[in-house]
Order: sequence, then C-alpha cells, then structure tokens
Amino acid sequence: MLSIDPKSLSTSVLHKYLLSAVAPRPIAFASTVDANGNSNLSPFSFFNVFSANPPIMIFSPARRVRDNTTKHTLQNVEATREVVINVVNYNMVHQMSLTSTEYPHGVNEFDKAGLTMLKSDIVKPFRVAEAPVQFECKVNDIIKLGTEGGAGNLVICEVVKLHIHDQVLDENNEIDQKKLDLVARAGGSYYTRAKNSFFEIPKPLSNVGIGVDSFPNDVKNSMVLTGNDLGMLGNVEALPSKESIIDFLESIRDRHPKIKTATNTEKHKIAHDYLSQGDVESAWKIILS
Repeated sequence: MLSIDPKSLSTSVLHKYLLSAVAPRPIAFASTVDANGNSNLSPFSFFNVFSANPPIMIFSPARRVRDNTTKHTLQNVEATREVVINVVNYNMVHQMSLTSTEYPHGVNEFDKAGLTMLKSDIVKPFRVAEAPVQFECKVNDIIKLGTEGGAGNLVICEVVKLHIHDQVLDENNEIDQKKLDLVARAGGSYYTRAKNSFFEIPKPLSNVGIGVDSFPNDVKNSMVLTGNDLGMLGNVEALPSKESIIDFLESIRDRHPKIKTATNTEKHKIAHDYLSQGDVESAWKIILS
C-alpha cells in the first residue's frame, strides 16, 4: 500500500489524488453576474447540499494552483452575493465542460457553450434553461480556507427558489432519478453517468476554444446536431484549412460519393456520426465542405 504524507507532495499532485479518490462528485453549474451585470457560467465539483432547513448548498471555487489567482465566479459572488446553481445531466455535459475554458473576463460562457439564458425570478444571475433543475440562491457567507494556490473558498448558498422541469418528474411530482440522468465528476478526464457508468470527455483546450457563438448560423441552429455535438465542435482551437478539407473529401469519396452536393442537413447527419465516434476534426471537415 502506498502511504503518503500530503505535506510531502506538490499541490498539483495532491490535487490529482484527492479528485481521483473522492469521486464521483456532483457538479454545481454556477451562473453569476459581476457588479456591472456581465454573466459568467462555470462548473464546480467541490459541491453538495448540506441542509434542508434552511436549504443550504455549498460549492468551492479554489484558487488556481499555477498562479494563485481567483476565478471570476468567486469574484462575482463576493461582489453581488447571488448565484444560480444549475444541475448537469448527460444531454448537456459537453456544453458544461466547454464552459470550464478560462475565457477572459466579460466573455459570456452561455454564448460560448450555446446554452440558453433564462431570467431568474428573484436573483440577478440567469438560469441555464437546458438544466433539468435550477436553484436560485443568496450567498450567506464565503469562508476562505487558505491564501495559497489550491485553497478553497466555501460559498454558502441559501436556496430562495428552485425550478424543476416537468420532464424529470414522476406522477407524484417527485424527481425520477432515471429521467434526471445526472452526471458527476471523477478524476482526470472522467465523469460518471448516474444511470450508467463511467465515460470520458476530453478536457477543454488549454488554449481557448472557438465556442458555439462563432459557428455559422446553419450549424448553430441545426435540427440534427445535438447540444453535445455543439459542445464538441466548439472545443477546437481553429477550424480545418481549405486544403485539409479538400484532401479529406477526396479520401472519403468512395464512402460518400455525393458529399460535395449534399444539403446542410445531410452533412450534419454525417458529421453527427463522426462526432459519435469522437472524431471532431472530420466532423468539421464534413460541415465546412
């Protein structure tokens, strides 16, 4: 058995052990606004519910290990004392993952991930319309656990209103866990699907992905491509070159002889098949052909 004194490890190594061993963890998809009303959306897996009376949830945006800076979410809740905690199901997991990209201050992750902003009833931050359950919260307290990189900040939230989609309710108006289809975070690139088992999603790029808001309208509004498809497509750093598209079309000519005259819908169906196999580059080449 490997026995380790945590003080003997670097913070980054200890962080990996902790997150791999303490899993799966529920995901707080936290929507906030800054003092000027700019929206921010980011996921956190240091999260759980801690009380029903009063209804209290706590999530923890940690200080970045690499440079000891704080995240926009923490800065926003310090300034406004409000947050919406959205839960994440399987249908939106790729879009959620895309929002963890560290976009510059002022960039709206709702737009980058192709998610819908839904006005809250009580608090200023918007809800994620696609989330099956949304909790409007007031921030009661923020407890700082340290001052060095990796230190958590416990954001203690009191739920002031909750919203549940009818599609995840049973005949008794109780949440059906199978219909809810939640996902949770594990170590590395792994997630778990509550009604299934572990699956893997590539982490968002260390460089900034192009985001759904930069897509052509026919792609963004596709009736074929799913939210997960859009999340995968938005996580590329750059689109393929014209030359690489031409070469690719030539290589698949026997398999798809009519690709050059295909409609957008037909191209999206083929791209969806490539995305289901995790081949994002080929999917983009089909879409842009």
